Amino acid sequence: MSESSAQHPTASRPPHPVVPACRQEQGAGPIGGMPPSTGRRHRLRAARLWRSRAVRAGVLITLLALCGLVILALVREQTGTQGFLVGLGLATLPVPLLLAAFRWLDRVEPGPWRNLLFAFAWGACAAALIAIIANSFATRWIATATADPTSADTLGATVIAPIVEESAKAAAILLLFVFRRRDFSGLVDGVVVAGFTATGFAFTENILYLGNAFGEDQAFGTSGLASVTAATFFVRIVMSPFAHPLFTVLTGIGFGVAALSAQRHRIRRMALPLLGLALAMGMHALWNGSASLLSPWGFYGVYAAFMVPAFGLLTWLTIWTRQRELRTISHELPAYAAAGWLAAAEPRALSSMRARTMARDFARRTYGPAAGHAVTEYESFATSLAFLRHRAHRGAAGPDFAERERELLHHLWRRRDVAAPALVYAAQATGRVVAPPPHRDYGGYNPYRR
Repeated sequence: MSESSAQHPTASRPPHPVVPACRQEQGAGPIGGMPPSTGRRHRLRAARLWRSRAVRAGVLITLLALCGLVILALVREQTGTQGFLVGLGLATLPVPLLLAAFRWLDRVEPGPWRNLLFAFAWGACAAALIAIIANSFATRWIATATADPTSADTLGATVIAPIVEESAKAAAILLLFVFRRRDFSGLVDGVVVAGFTATGFAFTENILYLGNAFGEDQAFGTSGLASVTAATFFVRIVMSPFAHPLFTVLTGIGFGVAALSAQRHRIRRMALPLLGLALAMGMHALWNGSASLLSPWGFYGVYAAFMVPAFGLLTWLTIWTRQRELRTISHELPAYAAAGWLAAAEPRALSSMRARTMARDFARRTYGPAAGHAVTEYESFATSLAFLRHRAHRGAAGPDFAERERELLHHLWRRRDVAAPALVYAAQATGRVVAPPPHRDYGGYNPYRR
């Protein structure tokens, strides 16, 4: 921001968004007011119908529901009704913990729940259905071609399954990356979307494995700790509930880093997701191969020497990235405070999770639940604004930067009367109010100079 804009804030009200020119009236033709042909009218009506969010959401929900019904029938056919119910009950246990952990990582700039629910539903229904059909077909084809069912099962689990399953899960990340680009701004978003997708996939897969294990126990009369169900539960639910999320998170990291890349780096933006997908497939193949090709001690060796350290490293990377997001907020928002959009103490409060929580609680206690909700929205919009400006400095903001910035400033202005005092109070209560520096160069970028 230039020094002059920092010294002279903009007007007390944000600029009104530019209103596009009025479109032609419906039914008017492109030339001389002549009505379009009947076929073209139908195409225009269908195009307008498809642009409706409600229609697209309805189609998507219907497709996922159909996939869910088909996968339900397939799993129940393989496990039986009793095995399905037992598998469903046991497979549900780790799901809330995993989803809560990924949602906790997303606290700085929480993504919309509709995106996360789509990711979970895609993993549990669409990706699981694709995996069951493709894996079964590939394994039968290999067994027929080689006349060796045992090696076909091993090859299918070690080579085919990682490729099919990771590709099916990556499709959800790709769809959100393309069609919900505003909500996909960095590495944490990729990790969270990948985690929700993989948790849904693992949920359905665990129902199948635990249900089949229960069926074996029923057939052979085993029970207790020596049962196949207990062993399967220990390996899949106790030891490695994070296995599928760990694989797919690598794909999510690839998409997340691509989202941070400048628009001019097209090769990098395409190569990074593919690299992440390849690493996810490789880790998945190593995990399956350790169970299929090695002795039980070899499996536990791979688990201890590779899987646990990889899980710890990725956990550290994600938490470090979340702290880096908070530093980005403290670095970018002072430009808007200097221009008069925010109080001087707000950037400090918004870069502390403790202060943000305190501001919401203060507004809720003082003015009621609606005020607390307004502060929550204000924090979310301010965070999005900081990340948008950060991407602009990196050349990754996109052509709609100015429109998006005005939109976020407008949302902040509408909630400022309630949110600003609460954040200033939180900054003072947490000791985050500091004396302003004598001068600071904000990168020479002035968001108000068009």
